[in-house]
Amino acid sequence: MTPPEPAEVTCVIASRNRRDDLLDSLPRHEAPVVLVDNASTDDTVAAVARAHPEVTVVPLPENVGAVARTIGVAHAGTPFVAFTDDDSWWAPGDLARAVEVMRAHPRLGLLAARILVGPEDRLDPVCTEMAQSPLRREPDLPGPSLLGFVACAALVRVEAFTAVGGFDEVVRFPGEEERVALDLAASGWGLAYVDEVTVHHHPSPRRDTNAVRQTGIWRSRVLTALMRYPLPALAGQLLRAARAGRPGVRGLAGAVPRVPAALRARRVLPTTVMTGVRELQG
Repeated sequence: MTPPEPAEVTCVIASRNRRDDLLDSLPRHEAPVVLVDNASTDDTVAAVARAHPEVTVVPLPENVGAVARTIGVAHAGTPFVAFTDDDSWWAPGDLARAVEVMRAHPRLGLLAARILVGPEDRLDPVCTEMAQSPLRREPDLPGPSLLGFVACAALVRVEAFTAVGGFDEVVRFPGEEERVALDLAASGWGLAYVDEVTVHHHPSPRRDTNAVRQTGIWRSRVLTALMRYPLPALAGQLLRAARAGRPGVRGLAGAVPRVPAALRARRVLPTTVMTGVRELQG
């Protein structure tokens, strides 16, 4: 399949101190790239500018976390944006195929691709979960309905993403996807897993430890619940965090400084979306 038209889709990457990973992955993208650099200190900006002058680099003076992706979307100027990470890329031809799927399904706000991990192409376990989503399959969507996604393997309709505010300053990283997914669903947009398109993910050796990531994920879950869950569901999420051991407790503690901002952005989800949340939580 031929690459997508440049006017249709942009790859947006948010990165920090991953210069070598970027120099490896950037040549693999089949669409124009906007790289938003979260105040790297490893010469990322200059190195990318030298090696890939065709890439639009947006250097930020401070690390804003996932908000960098929202900034990247504003610079894209295309109706669709493929989120990739500095250590991931869409399989040859599959970005164009994903754009075709989006065009064929006008209510589809976000497409989640299959993720193959590492040089051995292991299927990411999250893909099995998405493929077996217990949510009702919508007849006008191309795959199982979702209320979550993995940012490095998502294609978004910019109209939909922008309407819900993109990634916000409260829920930074990791686990920033849930609030965006919930707001897309609350606004009537569909989210679907499409197994026919693939993203390759070769996790960077410069990643946080699993313990640090789990703490961050619980922090994001708590903040998302504060922003969107009705009080009974919020209490349940706080209880789950407290029972999750050290990562959950640390996540609760890490959420405390952002509680005022989360409450200022609080907007309770409609019952239909919360029903789906409860189904996914089992």
